[in-house]
Amino acid sequence: MTSTDSRVRFTADPYDAPSRRPQRPPVPVAPDPEAVELTGPVFGPADVGPLDHDLTRQHRGEPIGERIVVSGRVLDRAGRPVRGQLVEIWQANAAGRYAHPGDTHRAPLDANFTGTGRCLTDAEGRYRFVTVRPGAYPLPGGGNLWRPAHVHFSFFGTAFVQRLVTQMYFPGDPLLAYDPVWHAVADPAARQRLVAVHDPRLNEPEEALGYHWDVVLDGPAATWTEGNR
Repeated sequence: MTSTDSRVRFTADPYDAPSRRPQRPPVPVAPDPEAVELTGPVFGPADVGPLDHDLTRQHRGEPIGERIVVSGRVLDRAGRPVRGQLVEIWQANAAGRYAHPGDTHRAPLDANFTGTGRCLTDAEGRYRFVTVRPGAYPLPGGGNLWRPAHVHFSFFGTAFVQRLVTQMYFPGDPLLAYDPVWHAVADPAARQRLVAVHDPRLNEPEEALGYHWDVVLDGPAATWTEGNR
């Protein structure tokens, strides 16, 4: 697969990189009859804090970066809203650095931005996050390739083992054409469904730009997830 620049070729699956493989053999764990209830979600409104959806208000100070609102609906294959769905996100800060010890990128950390949030969908299947636009960062082991701005999303099903993970991208990002992770999605239509659209109706006046991104959990128009590569 070749990008718009003939010098950049995608010859390997980026998801098969050593950094994404287990480094130790699996450890068998005997079933615990007393912990059976932990195999299913127990999330409710009381489990999600009032500021969990707003990544800009989780610390005492103001985070650095462009404020954005990301909102949309979680739908099933028939287009029906999925209510009470736990949605989690995590992302790099405005400089392209994750607040994680495994991120060794030399970009600065932001003491007022952790980069994680969660919420429950409402009766219409709608979610909403307030955050900062993440920065690009160099692809580990990718030479001169950089990852475009993106937000990781996670959706839980009816059990903890039923979890879908995907990534949302931003419209007009020139780095998309060179991103091997984005190009790992073979279907061009499915690839485009990972890109949000700017929606002025979601803007916060004088505060934040709004982006709309719907997620379809299954069916022929399902949003691509990491397990579907």
